[in-house]
Amino acid sequence: MAPFLARCYGSPSQIYSLGQVAAEPVQEARLRVARLIGARAKHIYFTSGATEANNWAVKGAAAKLREKGNHIITCATEHSSVLDPCRFLEEQGLELTVLPVGGDGCVSPDDVRSAITDRTILIAIGHGNIEVGSIQPIAEIGAIARERDVLFHTNAAQTVGKIEVDVEEIQCDLLSFSAHKFFGPKGIGALFMARPKLIAPLLHGGAQERNLRGGTHNVPAIVGFGTAAELAKASLAEDAKRVAALRDKLEAGLLERISDIQIAGQGGERLPGHLCLCVDGVEGEAMLLHLDMRGICVSSGSACTAGTLAASHVLLAMGLSREQAHGSIRFTLGRDNTEEHVALVLDAFPGVVDTLRKMSPTYSDKH
Repeated sequence: MAPFLARCYGSPSQIYSLGQVAAEPVQEARLRVARLIGARAKHIYFTSGATEANNWAVKGAAAKLREKGNHIITCATEHSSVLDPCRFLEEQGLELTVLPVGGDGCVSPDDVRSAITDRTILIAIGHGNIEVGSIQPIAEIGAIARERDVLFHTNAAQTVGKIEVDVEEIQCDLLSFSAHKFFGPKGIGALFMARPKLIAPLLHGGAQERNLRGGTHNVPAIVGFGTAAELAKASLAEDAKRVAALRDKLEAGLLERISDIQIAGQGGERLPGHLCLCVDGVEGEAMLLHLDMRGICVSSGSACTAGTLAASHVLLAMGLSREQAHGSIRFTLGRDNTEEHVALVLDAFPGVVDTLRKMSPTYSDKH
């Protein structure tokens, strides 16, 4: 990325030589990003990240297809960057169906099929859940959408670069993802569009991205995105297998050492590095802070809702109580984590839980 922050600082949409020096690396990055998801480069549109891409997919479909219909289908565990645009459109008069999920965090393909009407224009079901790691049956959902000629969008920010994702196998029309989820730079992402003519622009005021996304290209980030995509693809299977083994070791060790904990999302397929725990009698934020003081970074609820006291909408939708949801904590392991890191957590976390439970009136009353 460094040369494009200094010497090669031209805008790739300009025809003068300094701009054209940047144009070729942007197109090369587009090709690398496309290869990661089994797509063609012409179907990749760069955005500022998955949040923008999700908004673009939902709002762009609603704007372009308003004459065809006014009904959107999503599910209760979607990321806020999908749910909030859907609810915004509902306030504007569109019909919205929010499907429930089971205890494994997954929606039923039969429920999706039953929810489709002759006015349905979009199905928006995410691939992997950020909080519990549940992987949705999106290939089945994609087949249903294709059969009924309904656009299908999936937010794949949690899966691209971590497990195999192929847009042809999924049969999706739209797919969102972000570079930073697989060690690329922040502030860059993409929207895969199989049929761009069916999506209206979200950002107007420029001819960039084939007249569909105005704004000067973020060349350094795009180049970093392409390199990250190439590196992720090269080690995808190996990394997923190793990270899943570390996750399983951490999960088994915590279940052995700590009583009254529950693994959220068990029973279905999960992302290799995700482990979401509900710890009885302890607040998630307290566990997070105690672990942080020991050099262990974890999350309590979705990172995009951190700082609020609301219980996780994902865990509530999966049937957990508010008390259980407030006691949730999420470990996510990646390619840089080692067995030593797992040992560190296994050594530190039981003591943290024990200390906090001794101060917890709710836990002491039960035990």
